[in-house]
Amino acid sequence: MTVDSSALLLDGPWRHQFVPANGGRFHVATAGPEDRDAPLVLLLHGLPQLWWAWHHQIPALAEAGYRVAAMDLRGIGGSDKPPIGYDMPTLTQDVAGVIRSLGCERAVIVGQGVGGGDVAWAMPAYQPQLTTAVAALSSPHPLQRLGDPRRGLRASALRHIAGFQLPALPERSLAHRDLVGTLLREWGGSRWPDSESLTVYRRAAQIPFAAHSAMEQVRWLYRSWFRADGRRHATALREAPSVPTLQLHGGEDGCYAMSRAVATGRVAGRLGAGYRFELVGGAGHFLAEEQPERVTTLLLDWLDGLR
Repeated sequence: MTVDSSALLLDGPWRHQFVPANGGRFHVATAGPEDRDAPLVLLLHGLPQLWWAWHHQIPALAEAGYRVAAMDLRGIGGSDKPPIGYDMPTLTQDVAGVIRSLGCERAVIVGQGVGGGDVAWAMPAYQPQLTTAVAALSSPHPLQRLGDPRRGLRASALRHIAGFQLPALPERSLAHRDLVGTLLREWGGSRWPDSESLTVYRRAAQIPFAAHSAMEQVRWLYRSWFRADGRRHATALREAPSVPTLQLHGGEDGCYAMSRAVATGRVAGRLGAGYRFELVGGAGHFLAEEQPERVTTLLLDWLDGLR
């Protein structure tokens, strides 16, 4: 079954916008004051999600006075789906373009899981002038994988990531079989996913070219470590300026081992004194949906401290 991306413009206490950025058009769900002086919080989803990953946080952050934008990454949901550009430098350029198109000079970047978390970690390296602070959910620092991209992955997640490197098959599994449900169940906590989220993410994978776009981003994340572009990326991460950083990780994360996530504070000591780690108990990989109240409370406490 083919799904039109308009089916994913779900109603709620937010506004759906399409903005130009980096030569393409991107969908964002926005809320909060439209005053350009209001601090912008840009939310980035992970695999196999889209902007809906933040449907609990969007109204809560807006009510607290923040300007909020939950973005569909390149190739996902309502955003354009070009055949190229799924490398980290390009994805950070997309985010930078969205920030500027929203009329802002800087933003706090909040990224979730495989994909969105990696983009959030990379923003200070590639877009320091636009990055006020970074929050990474369910995403160990990418330098943790330096020398061995498998490091930190649980055994079942490693099997999936290895399978994603094959041509065509993982795309078919996402769009036409139940790989979406498998990832949500295996990576999430014991009570995840709920039926609504499962339906939304299954539909998102059926949008033409979306499954391929999602796989191309993951392929770059893991293949690049063995190539020149991966070495350049590692250098950029090492040389990134310090910004205030919040890292949240679920105690039941089925993708990334908790022990590896905690080590981030030591491996990425360059994050400086502004680094903060919080364990979210009773949650797996999809923190913002599995423990929405806890995640919202932690984000607001941290964001208020940035003002």
